[in-house]
Amino acid sequence: MNTPPPPPASQRSVRVAALAVALGLLVTGCSAFGGQSESDAGSAGKAGSGGRIRIAMVTHGAKGDAFWDLVKKGAAEAAAKDDVDLTYTSDPDGSGQAELVRDAIREKVDGIAVTLAKPQAMRGPIAQAKSADIPVVGLNSGTDSWRPDGLLEFFGQDESVAGRAVGDKLNGLDAKHALCVIHERGNVGLEARCAGVKKTFGGQTENLYVEGTDPTATSAAMTAKLRQDPSIDEVVTNGAQFALLAVKAVQAAGSRAGVATFDLNKDLVKAVQSGDVQFAVDQQPYLQGYLAVDGLWLYRTNGNISGGGVSPVLTGPAFVTKANVASVARFADGGTR
Repeated sequence: MNTPPPPPASQRSVRVAALAVALGLLVTGCSAFGGQSESDAGSAGKAGSGGRIRIAMVTHGAKGDAFWDLVKKGAAEAAAKDDVDLTYTSDPDGSGQAELVRDAIREKVDGIAVTLAKPQAMRGPIAQAKSADIPVVGLNSGTDSWRPDGLLEFFGQDESVAGRAVGDKLNGLDAKHALCVIHERGNVGLEARCAGVKKTFGGQTENLYVEGTDPTATSAAMTAKLRQDPSIDEVVTNGAQFALLAVKAVQAAGSRAGVATFDLNKDLVKAVQSGDVQFAVDQQPYLQGYLAVDGLWLYRTNGNISGGGVSPVLTGPAFVTKANVASVARFADGGTR
């Protein structure tokens, strides 16, 4: 595959500007990029001659997605606690995300937190960050990639393990034919989840690829598939918003299929409470964002490495069902689950 040419300087300037002001949307009172980087972990707390440590978080999350709002909120609250200058930027396109990481390197930040949904696109910029003595940690996506790619730490869920747990759960529900809905092609985490379901589920598992950025098209594709194959008795989605679309698709198709999902948000909690969704797998995105920022701060100020650089720090999977959803609901109402 040919590597696309770098964007013109004007576009890079816009990205750098966006990177520098992003935190203003998240944390009041934290200026962006206020100081110089310090590469020595033992003295990094002195970044910028008394200035704050500067951390950039660059994810593949789509704008306006409730899941990524939770990641950002956790990161922002850790930054406020640690007195860190934090910027958050995102691009679902692998090459776009890679360029945002390069922007952060050019700004000489003190640490970078990245997601590895498309790890091949991130290998180059991660290597550049390491060459510049900028520590990089992973979060959310990249359980199988963070160590080979040389990241310092990883905070997230083992997606294959989570998928296998869902397969076991479906066996307990006596399901026979599961449809696993993948809303982003090329996302290794989503593929690993559905592959994990297939490994342990005793019935038939098939994947349905949809255009996740188009809710109308996604709903129509699920409805059509359910009408075409009435033997499908379980729909498994990879995001809370897609589970809510699946509930409507089941109704529109006249299907009797149950709905389960990976990931959680406030509206999904209500769907579990009502019984419209059987269960959700919570990987705790707020915690992922929080730990990624806090982990970099601990490394820069005290040389700590969570997991020893060998093991990931797992934030899931945790099942949320009608039996235990009440204990989660109050945190969801507060915007942290």
